[in-house]
Parts: sequence; C-alpha cells; structure tokens
Amino acid sequence: MKQTCVLMAVLSLASSLAAESAENPSSNAASCGYRTAQQCLEQALQAMGGRDRLEGLRSIRLQTIGHAALPEQSYRQAPFITSYERDQVTLDLSGQRVLVESKQTWPENDLGDPDTDSIAVIGLDGGVYRAKEGDSPSSLADVDAARQALALGPQSVLLTAAGSSDLHFEAPKAIRGTMHPALAFTWRQIPVRVLLNPFNHLPDAVETTQEFHDFWYFWGDVRQRIYFDNWKLINGIHLPTNWVEERNDLLWKSTQALNVELNVLIDETAFARSPEAVSRSAASSGWNRPFRADKPLQLASGVDLYPGSWNATLVKEPNGVVILEAPISETYTQGLIAEAAKRYPGVPIEAVLSTSDSWPHTGGVRSAVAKGLPVYILDANQPLLDRMMGAPHTIRPDSLQQLSARKQPKWKIVARKERVGSGDNRMDLYPLRGAVTERQYMVYFPQHHLLYASDTLVLYPDGRIYDPEMMDEIARVVEREHLVVDKVFAMHQGPTPWAQVMVEIEKARRT
Repeated sequence: MKQTCVLMAVLSLASSLAAESAENPSSNAASCGYRTAQQCLEQALQAMGGRDRLEGLRSIRLQTIGHAALPEQSYRQAPFITSYERDQVTLDLSGQRVLVESKQTWPENDLGDPDTDSIAVIGLDGGVYRAKEGDSPSSLADVDAARQALALGPQSVLLTAAGSSDLHFEAPKAIRGTMHPALAFTWRQIPVRVLLNPFNHLPDAVETTQEFHDFWYFWGDVRQRIYFDNWKLINGIHLPTNWVEERNDLLWKSTQALNVELNVLIDETAFARSPEAVSRSAASSGWNRPFRADKPLQLASGVDLYPGSWNATLVKEPNGVVILEAPISETYTQGLIAEAAKRYPGVPIEAVLSTSDSWPHTGGVRSAVAKGLPVYILDANQPLLDRMMGAPHTIRPDSLQQLSARKQPKWKIVARKERVGSGDNRMDLYPLRGAVTERQYMVYFPQHHLLYASDTLVLYPDGRIYDPEMMDEIARVVEREHLVVDKVFAMHQGPTPWAQVMVEIEKARRT
C-alpha cells in the first residue's frame, strides 16, 4: 500500500508538471539552460558551430539520394509504392537561389525506362525547369520547397528564427522518447517550431502547419515535421546529412546526403533563368485550377466530355444531370456545376461519380459534399475520403470549411455493379478490383457501347498504351461482364476506338 501511495504521488507530480508546461511554455526554458527564447537560440547556434560560421555560409552543394512514398496514387494505399531520386542540389545562400539536377526513378514508368532527368532553377520570385527546348515555369510546389530549403533548412533555420519578430517558447514536445524544448516563430505567415535536443542543443526537428501546393494540397492544413539526423562536422559546422519528413503523421520522405561541400563557387550560367517563365511560375494557380468549358466533345446526345488535364463529363438524365468526376479543385468543380446549370437551366444535379482515390481526381469532392450532392464512391475508398472530408482547411477555407455546421457526405457506395440513371444515358458502374486498379471503378453506357475507364488509359503518340497492365484489367472486366464496347475514354484520354486499344492489349498479352 505504501508503494502504491508513493507511485500515486509521483504520477500526480508528473501530471502537475506537465500541466504547468502546457499552460506556461516558458517554464520549460530550464531544459535548454536559459530563461528566454533568444538565449536558448544562441545556445543552439553555438552548438552548431557558432552564429558567425553559419552566417558566413555563402553556398552549399549536396549530393543526395532519397525515396518517397506515393500515397496519392491509385493503388492499394499503405504500404505505398515508392519513388527514388538522386540529386545534386546547389543552395546559393547569398543569392537565395536553388539549382536542382535530378534523376528520378518513378515506379509507374514503363519497364526498362524507369528514369527521368530534370533540372530546376528556383529563386524566391519563382522558378523554371530547364530543357533543350528552353525554360518552362516550375510548379508552385517546387517554389515552396526551394524557399523552405533556403530559410528552414538546417543551415538556416536558426538564423531565420533569430531574425523573426515573434520568437518565443511553446510547450515542449516528445520526439524520439525525449522531451524537446520548442522555439517558435512565424515565417511567411507559417507557424514554425524548432525542437531542440535538450542534451546537445542541436535542432532535432522542424515543424510547420501549412497549405502545400503539391499533392498534399487536397488535405488543407497539413502538419509537417522534418527530422534532422546523421550529423557530421564539416569545416567547423555541425550539419545533419539525413532528413526524414512526416506529413500528417505519415512517414513520407527520407533523403540522405552522400557528400556536402560548403562555399562552392556559383556558376551564374547554371543559374540563369527566363524572366518570362519565372513570372508565369509565380502567377500559377497551382492545383486550384479553373474549369474551361470552351471545347466540349459530344460523345452521345446528352453526354458531353470537357477535356483538360483531368477530364470531366456531364451526363443528362431524365431526372437531372450526373457529373462524371469532380477533379483537381473546388474552383474546377464549381465551374463544372455552373456549366451544367448553363447548359440545362433549371435541371438539378442528380449525382457526382468519383471513380478513383487518387488525390487530384478527388480534388472537387469536398465541394460536391458542401452542396449536399450524392457522390458515388468505391467501397474501398470510403475511409480515405471520410478523412479527406474531415480534414481542416482553415488556412484557405473552402466551401465545406465555411459551413456553420459540417455536412455529412451523402456517399453512394459502389461495392458491386450499380445502375445510375435511366433511359438512353443510363450508366452501369463496375468495381475493377485489379492488382493495379483495385481502388477504381469503370462506367459503362450500355445504350451507346461507350466505356469510361477511370484512370487507366493513356496512349503514346505512336498509339502504344502506357502501362498495359491497367487496360488489361479493364479488358478482363469487359470480357467477364460480356460488355459490348465501341469506344473508350478515361481521365487522361479522349474517346478512342475499343478495337484499337484491344490490338495493343493483345500485343502486351503475347509478348
């Protein structure tokens, strides 16, 4: 009994200390030896080699190797397929520019042709991709990544914190089994926390909450944590050579530096950029892409395809209009709904069909849910889409976030063949369940012998099929269900004769 009382007293004391830490983060300053955040920061700078050495860094060249999980792809979710990358990265810290020469090994490339080479040159004002044909605008995602590498990378993050106007302590956090004091500040309107090791005072991790412009855009407010590890002493400076990135608690990327060179000479020719391409890069809308209604293709009477980077289709039914896919963004889906109202005045939206779990393909589903529209989704995708509908979007509130009371999705679960609509434009939905197409369903128009193959069909200019496995899985469902198909189209492919596709599938089956 006495031991129990002692244990309860210890637990009570620990609970009180934890509560005090949460209420008064500065009370934890003792874990870094100082009472003020600025003093703690100076100690961390000294642990890395000193403020003067870090401020004297003009450039860094890194040889890196890394891998990334691909949860946005339409496969089987965790454990994820993985991409690999070998890069040479030159950080021009004085000029605030980044040069990335990359060789990426992409798992979805054709066998025997796995690698893609690229060169990106990015500054704070935007960036370009360099090719023989000339410069083209870089993505907003790469601009964001470059800005963060320059300001929040291990060589700079403490200096960026020192220059902020709101440096302060926040409640410590436990990582790797140890409570870490947290220095917090704001950078480009993004809250940043640096978690300092309480023993050696080096920055162990950097946390942010932000809206990203890569595939994570669709999750709204994303929690990011980048761990620093495998520290090396280089020219008097302690620097990590391994970075492991988590997003929303998912282990996403790991990058290892194989070589690090400090204060390398900068080749201005290598950093030259087309001003016009840089300007277009900075002006990009990223994933928040608008809908264009200028070139619809009539596939049948009342079946109109609106081509783009992600195709969408309006289907006129006796009781309303069905939208086939709500991709890319809320702006795009709202434009599609407005086009339906313009094309069919007074006719309600009957339903939305979302055939894949790939994040860009579901980019407008939150907008459909906000409008209270029924959405047909595959049974296997419901847990992912439930999380996506519940994800906070407070940084850039979308229509679902702005509702005073969050609407519950009106899911229509596709677990087997489902009939949607009636009359000539009725549609039959078939789950695919293939090894690659497990999280997709296809849409068949029996009256028109027309097939929508979700995200499976892309043709090269010479007529070859990209990744024949996907279309073979489609063909097997067509054969199993005894469907008659004259034409097929997909998320990234316009209408194509089925016979042409089958010729390519048969070639793949024979070789």
